[in-house]
Amino acid sequence: MRSFSDFNPLAAALYFFCVTGIAMFSSYPPVMALSLFGGVLFFIVRNGRSHARSHLFFFILFMILLIANPLMSHNGITVLFVMNDNPVTLEALLYGLNSASMIIGVLYWFRSFTQIMTSDKLLYITGSLSPKLSLIISMALRFVPLFNKQSQKIKSSQTAMGLFKDDNIIDDIRARMRIFSILITWALENGITTADSMSARGYGCTRRSQFRRFRFHRSDVIFLIITAGLFAVCCAALSCGSLEFTFYPAIKYSKPDILGICGISAYSVLVFMPVIIETGVSLKWKYFMSRI
Repeated sequence: MRSFSDFNPLAAALYFFCVTGIAMFSSYPPVMALSLFGGVLFFIVRNGRSHARSHLFFFILFMILLIANPLMSHNGITVLFVMNDNPVTLEALLYGLNSASMIIGVLYWFRSFTQIMTSDKLLYITGSLSPKLSLIISMALRFVPLFNKQSQKIKSSQTAMGLFKDDNIIDDIRARMRIFSILITWALENGITTADSMSARGYGCTRRSQFRRFRFHRSDVIFLIITAGLFAVCCAALSCGSLEFTFYPAIKYSKPDILGICGISAYSVLVFMPVIIETGVSLKWKYFMSRI
């Protein structure tokens, strides 16, 4: 049994697209709650008790989004109280809660996306679509650590030459501008050297090939089929109006029909699929360790 991060990058990227796409284009509160709870649970399952600062930041952002909407929007017919001659309505408060749940849930999913979809996985996906785009992205990612390393070298050299003697803001700004100017010059020279090297090695003479590290397995195909099927059920429920919820001017919603219940159930399974996979892998690993 493979963990979620071991699936083919195309399958994992499609899954994140389906989960976040439904959450962003739906306003049904149970869907928002499932997206938020599933995103937080999956992040905790992968990272354990670490990243406490991230949880604190998301909680503060959630509270800000929750409070900001009823203070800025005064639509709705159910007035809770009046503050500074402005009514604070129940509908605006519930809409803020729903919007905050959607935004924070999507942010948690994208945080997991950045952890799972490493640079080589992203290059694998973009390389399938456009080899030239993949080359540009790989070169851009390569220059980020090179820029940091070269910047530290330049700063060390400038310090050794005694150009950071004055401890004031003006001197610090001038020194950083000097480092930036030297770094830009180095980047231009390095770009010309890279272009000459690629030309000498025959780049552009024939069609560019691609190194494929990842392969499709039977589990990837099964995972893709299940994801696509659940996504299709959710889209059918949303497009047919089975999951409609209106906040303004008054809260109105219809009782979910059979298609709506199927859509909520399908999204529930879709959201908790990674957690189920990771939990199964963990239990299987613990079982094998206990047999040793």
